[in-house]
Amino acid sequence: METKIVEITKPQDVNVILGQSHFIKTVEDLYEALVSSVPGIKFGVAFCESSGDRLIRKEGTDNELIDIAVENIKKIACGHVFLICLKGAYPINVLNSIKDVPEVCNIYAASANQIQVIIAETSQGGGILGIIDGQSPLGVEDGNKAKERKEFLRKIGYKR
Repeated sequence: METKIVEITKPQDVNVILGQSHFIKTVEDLYEALVSSVPGIKFGVAFCESSGDRLIRKEGTDNELIDIAVENIKKIACGHVFLICLKGAYPINVLNSIKDVPEVCNIYAASANQIQVIIAETSQGGGILGIIDGQSPLGVEDGNKAKERKEFLRKIGYKR
């Protein structure tokens, strides 16, 4: 077995959701879950088949985001893995709908941060061991930082 690290490359304002599923209709079901969650959502989905034709399937509402998803899933290249790229919406807006898709087995990451995917490769193929999401903490928040965080959540409309 060999391990490698794959960096997800994307514009800073794009959020990604990386997960694993188990069936070819994943792409269509993820599409339906996303468009049903946020009207007018912009996204791209890429999905690796792990049997049969073993193609990368793609869907979405935005060609640039579809291309970003496809380019990154090519680098990840692990069976039955999907990558969703979002713009103008956040994982918090769609994550429960995605988790409710019957084919979805696991969500590895949902973030706008820099993400590294840790992959194991064997003679059969590749599999995701884990992810590194963002960077390590630099300290513990104090009262001022806690106040800033609470104010920010209210400013963006996630708290009253």
